[in-house]
Amino acid sequence: MEKQLALIDLHLHLDGSMPLHTARRLANMQGVSIPDSDEELRKLMSLTEDCKDLNDYLARFDLACSLLHTREALDICTYDLLCELHEQGLIYAEIRFAPQKSCEKGLSQRQAVEAVLQGIRRAPIPCGLIVSMMRGNDPATHEANLITIDVAREFLGHGVVAVDLAGAEGLFPTSDFEYAFEKARHYHIPIIIHAGEAAGADSVWEAIQAGAVRIGHGVRGLEDKRVIDELVARDITLELCPTSNIDTGIYRSYADYPLRRLLDAGVKVCVNTDDMTVSNTDLQQEWHHLIETFQLHEFEIGHMLLNSVNASFANEDLKQQLRAKVQKNYTSTILY
Repeated sequence: MEKQLALIDLHLHLDGSMPLHTARRLANMQGVSIPDSDEELRKLMSLTEDCKDLNDYLARFDLACSLLHTREALDICTYDLLCELHEQGLIYAEIRFAPQKSCEKGLSQRQAVEAVLQGIRRAPIPCGLIVSMMRGNDPATHEANLITIDVAREFLGHGVVAVDLAGAEGLFPTSDFEYAFEKARHYHIPIIIHAGEAAGADSVWEAIQAGAVRIGHGVRGLEDKRVIDELVARDITLELCPTSNIDTGIYRSYADYPLRRLLDAGVKVCVNTDDMTVSNTDLQQEWHHLIETFQLHEFEIGHMLLNSVNASFANEDLKQQLRAKVQKNYTSTILY
């Protein structure tokens, strides 16, 4: 059966999803030495069977991050990634990146965001940009986070759709960044927070209290019924990234992944990839694993796909178009 695709990814990191051919092109442009074979290049940028801990996972970002310090590189990477998503059948995406991580060679955060937005404008599918702040306890990180909020405010409604907090949540609690969330709330910028991944249910609770409208991962909220009840009461959607959570050792296998428990608890969830290149995955694979493992019914598949539409920051006209495509095509999208 020919696949008719109508998929949406709301949790997708630009650096962790850089296509291999893009890495090769950017490395050649910048005079960076990389392996000649794609197999060896993939070993640098993707997890292999013998590397499963968080340190190995994070090391796979090094090359991509080192190549994203110019306007041209950010534009090219964004455009190439969205073209790849289009070829995979996605109809909408929200990509995220931390502009402060692209400033080591003279770019400002504003210039970095402009470059990514330029790539989005050229892309074959609609896309929203989420700008990520980073966790850390040094003054430079805090200052950079405040600049990120200012840049997000400037471009909100012009490509930027939200701010995010990413980084080592187990080391730097969400509550340490209330100064940034307060500023984002003041500017009416939607907030997303990575939580309930490396840290437990308390981190999800803190994300809820900070005003997060979506939570990246959030799966460990299941460790506390109070947290789950609050997610349901506030209608907060969890951005699930199953393969990524297995890669970083939160769960041993797809069978251990708590999708059924979240659905049974009434939590709204959507399915995403997180880092396509690092985790060597794509959205079709994510859905295939979940459908096979949990024997999902068609109505459950459709419901989760519509969660992606409803939780997105697309405008209402675009949401109506996306809903129509999902409702028409979701069965043949997944069951192949």
